[in-house]
Amino acid sequence: MFKYTARKILTLVLLFFLFYACSSVPRFTSKKSIYSVDIPVGNDSNLSNYDKLPALEIQIGIASFYADKYNGRITFSGEVYDMNLISAAHPSYAMNTILRITNLDNNKTIITRVNDKMPERPDRIIDLSLGAAKELDFVKKGLVKVKIEVLGWGNEKK
Repeated sequence: MFKYTARKILTLVLLFFLFYACSSVPRFTSKKSIYSVDIPVGNDSNLSNYDKLPALEIQIGIASFYADKYNGRITFSGEVYDMNLISAAHPSYAMNTILRITNLDNNKTIITRVNDKMPERPDRIIDLSLGAAKELDFVKKGLVKVKIEVLGWGNEKK
């Protein structure tokens, strides 16, 4: 009689673990890092709040901009690219990384976030939207030497 009861209990325990293992749980979890920032996607008006932050990393190199050919297309982050807004594509930074970009020819500065990827290129470090190129005043030149300062690491896919 004891074996029969033990077998029932064992069966119930196994069924419990089987159903528990099949229950709905989040597939991915993320831990907040002290270097991560929460960015209001699609609303870059709050990016000026990051201007006072110290640079976590600095790069100096050539920037270009992209416009008509990609306008209205989906970016790597899943947003629709609007060439008239201020945004950036970087080859290695995670999406939503906050950047301060300074045109080293005229010292004009913008703060933007990475929302797209660009291919690795030895001659360029970042691609900016037409809106960003206008703010930095290099549309006629096409290319400009810039300083990129990371103000906050993105917390989304790379």
